[in-house]
Amino acid sequence: MTRALVVHHDIDLADQEVESLRRFGYEVEQCSGPTANTCPILNGRECVLAEEADVMVYDAWASGDIDGSAELIAGLRRIHPSVPIVLTTPGIGYAWEPFDDPGVVELQGQPTGARLHEAIRQAMEGVRRQQAATS
Repeated sequence: MTRALVVHHDIDLADQEVESLRRFGYEVEQCSGPTANTCPILNGRECVLAEEADVMVYDAWASGDIDGSAELIAGLRRIHPSVPIVLTTPGIGYAWEPFDDPGVVELQGQPTGARLHEAIRQAMEGVRRQQAATS
């Protein structure tokens, strides 16, 4: 069973994503992100929840501000490069450039279960390709 970590600043939207993923057979852990908790990634440390996940579904606005979000996603990829990220955005883009990283897949708009599942598949495949290219 694939373990997904859902990180979202909005608990209601997070609950919807979690339930959608569970219906698709994922084992899901949930975190409200750095707006509600101390984030080890922003302090340059490993995140236990991220380390235990096979994939992260991350709200692009989880840090509460644009600069912090870009820093957070870059930190996650640096510290946990083997864990792919699906970056959800509610239709509002972000100010930073898209990541040139096949392990980060952006999902704009409504994150339905089917759309999340497909984005997760793409992100996991991207990380597999990265790992194969470096081995």
